Amino acid sequence: MLVRKLQQVFPWMVFTIPGTKKALYLTFDDGPHPDITPWLLSLLEAYNARATFFCIGKQVAENPMLYQRILENGHRTGNHTYQHLHALRHKTSAFMNDVYQASEFIDSTLFRPPYGKIRIKPLIQLKKKYTIVFWDVLSYDFSFQEPEKCFKRVISKTKAGSILVFHENKKSEKVMKNTLPRVLDYYSQKGYTFSSIPH
Repeated sequence: MLVRKLQQVFPWMVFTIPGTKKALYLTFDDGPHPDITPWLLSLLEAYNARATFFCIGKQVAENPMLYQRILENGHRTGNHTYQHLHALRHKTSAFMNDVYQASEFIDSTLFRPPYGKIRIKPLIQLKKKYTIVFWDVLSYDFSFQEPEKCFKRVISKTKAGSILVFHENKKSEKVMKNTLPRVLDYYSQKGYTFSSIPH
């Protein structure tokens, strides 16, 4: 219900990919991570899956070769700010400067605000350059202690055209690594494909 209301108020923001037949859109926030991202890329390749990586600029600056590998493997990237700033806790000018700093390392027209939080003023500024991508299925891999609960949540919320969110960080690693292969297997067996967010 919340997603539907937000779509009505901000029709130019992306929450799902409507009209999609048996396609899902995996997204990964907070990378690239030197330990997690290589594992993730190998797993996606095994399922011929493409995804969208919303990267932190600082992480890209520290792992440029890994960022290039994401692109070379046929995935898309998006701007997730330079320092993973919480938009509600910083002035618009500071937040936008962080986005611009990230753009020096992340060449993309996609943006996702950290924590899914943003004020109207920076949102309007970002709209001039970026497609703002949210989601309709948050895995909560950073919150669940048991992978089974994470898996059940994901499959209970996912439908054709869904945008799913997982995370590339140590806090989420255990649950994500246990849940994501099951999600890929579950939907592959049902005939779904996994694509990057379209241009």
